[in-house]
Amino acid sequence: MQTTTSPASVHSTATLTSSQRLFSLDAFRGLTVAGMILVNNAGDWQYVYAPLRHAAWNGWTPTDLIFPFFLFIVGVSITFALAGGTEQNGVVGKILKRSLTLFMLGLFLNFFPKFDITSVRIPGVLQRIALVYLACSLIYLRTTTRQQTWLLAALLAGYWLMMTVVPVPGVGYANLEPTSNLAAWLDRTILTTDHLYRSTKVWDPEGLLSTIPAIGTGLAGILVGTWLRRRDVADAEKTAWLFAAGCLTTLGGLIWDAWFPINKALWTSSYVLLAAGLAMLGLALCYWLVDAQPASRPTARRIAQPFVAFGVNAITVFFLSGLIPRILNMIHIQQPDGSEIGAKEWLYQLFFVPYFTNPHNASLAGALTFVLIWLGILWIMYRKHIIIKV
Repeated sequence: MQTTTSPASVHSTATLTSSQRLFSLDAFRGLTVAGMILVNNAGDWQYVYAPLRHAAWNGWTPTDLIFPFFLFIVGVSITFALAGGTEQNGVVGKILKRSLTLFMLGLFLNFFPKFDITSVRIPGVLQRIALVYLACSLIYLRTTTRQQTWLLAALLAGYWLMMTVVPVPGVGYANLEPTSNLAAWLDRTILTTDHLYRSTKVWDPEGLLSTIPAIGTGLAGILVGTWLRRRDVADAEKTAWLFAAGCLTTLGGLIWDAWFPINKALWTSSYVLLAAGLAMLGLALCYWLVDAQPASRPTARRIAQPFVAFGVNAITVFFLSGLIPRILNMIHIQQPDGSEIGAKEWLYQLFFVPYFTNPHNASLAGALTFVLIWLGILWIMYRKHIIIKV
């Protein structure tokens, strides 16, 4: 991890050079990360509003869009970070190093605090980000835009056929049920049940086979990033075409849902299209408001700054927001009845439960407070131009 204090990396302009960042992209990334922290840190998991939960299996909620939005943004960011292509010194080595760092950070979160190698979960959110970043970066460096488009189509079509045609060993037929689909079988066969997500036990939501279409999500971001970097297209035209592409891609996902259901856990191809399409619409809106309108740009950027503060230190805040609750849970506080609870639950019981008659509101208030605490920390870092690069 590397800390920089360059203000140039925080304040960008609409006229792009190869090294500049889109202010709107940082804002969109920050909004996504803030959403991640919100849905991952409910005050009480028994009381969570439905939109802040994942869909039980098929279907989707707003929460199901957050992770693919981030992977889409990873793809867009690659086109700016690697604009110099292979001419950059040691670019492939840097990609490999960053991917390994991301993977190890995710593995550390899964290890902590027990550090039990016999039962540690191997997949995870940061691990998937690492693999998607690695694959998409190398693809971007070695292929043309046309080839990337065909590869995206091949990944989505190929995954659809694998999941709906290939018989599952031990089952005898292809299916999309939670425990007996091909992806679940592969996770159990290669990783074993000891190293999968504890809540699902026999399959993992960030498993091996579903990483293939997740790479497709990143490729969709690369195609959008390539479009936004074009110098021969006006900002208004970029926004209009991005909005149109978002509508068509979303519609494609909704139509495909009839044959290959939208499902985050399986990262189905219809889910890729739905999430990528909605991400295009979200980015188009951010780009139009924050980067493409000279008259309103200063005001829009001031309003967007809190999200940019999250966006420029996205991996750092995601990692720490996962680590600190684990540390708090290690601190045991004795109750009047002699029982013990973790410090995280103790804080929640002390500062939120007594002040809300509706436990759902108390749980939401706890999550929002956690987000606001991080906003305060990140705002100080942002104002001091501190960016921790992974």
